[in-house]
Amino acid sequence: MNFNIHFNTSQIQYNHRRLSPPPKMDFHLHERFEVYFFIAGDVNFMIEKKVYPMISGDLIVINNRELHKSTFKSDAPYENIVIHFDPEIVQHFESLFQYGLLDCFTKREPGEHNKIHLHPQQLEEITALYKRIDTLLIQPAEETHLLLTTHFIELLVLLNRSFRDNTAPSESTALSEKLAPVLDYIDHHLEQDLSLEMLERQVYMNRYYLSRLFRQSTGSTIHSYILMKRISRAKKLLHDGHNVTEACQMSGFNDYSNFIRMFKRFVGMPPGQYRKQYGFTN
Repeated sequence: MNFNIHFNTSQIQYNHRRLSPPPKMDFHLHERFEVYFFIAGDVNFMIEKKVYPMISGDLIVINNRELHKSTFKSDAPYENIVIHFDPEIVQHFESLFQYGLLDCFTKREPGEHNKIHLHPQQLEEITALYKRIDTLLIQPAEETHLLLTTHFIELLVLLNRSFRDNTAPSESTALSEKLAPVLDYIDHHLEQDLSLEMLERQVYMNRYYLSRLFRQSTGSTIHSYILMKRISRAKKLLHDGHNVTEACQMSGFNDYSNFIRMFKRFVGMPPGQYRKQYGFTN
């Protein structure tokens, strides 16, 4: 049976859902940070160039610069709990208590150490915490919002404690040995022509085979991947203070109108508005 327990404010969103069959997903980004708790399903989680095989009780943390998607290996019922939150709401608590609540999101390389290994006792603590949150949402009271905030901060403390205790690399695999040089080339040449014809010449791989291999490995098209990598680059450039024209050119969008349209489609606002809202020039 499908269900969805949810909570949504301007700064934090909580969703506990069970779906059958699982939804179709493509590569995407969020402006918020994400905590993903896997409960059931037949899933691999892709982040940047890494693939994390998921088992019940696994936790994934994702920042707002990491391209990611879930791939479903079968139609098995899918259950997870996802929290999206604005990192600014946490920074106050970091300053107040002098504790790095965002370290597990920010103090690592993109696509590295996303999966947090939980010992049995840690898993028990976090599972109990999620159950308390579910109960609060099913049976709300006057103090629900305050208690939800308290439980959320407690969750971040537990995540960062586990993150600091486990320095070994998370269990993951590369997307594909054959795709590795292709992904590296894309990462380092986003501002250049990345058509299938150009990639064929640069990585010495037949364009049709490359397109088929990428779809088989990821469930998405290579065009979709390149587009989202360019959107990610543009967001960073705008955040760092570049103007819209510079962000367009430096992220590989040769057509200004297409850049505006694609950015608004995937980010939810035009690049000029994004720069005003999130750029360092504020």
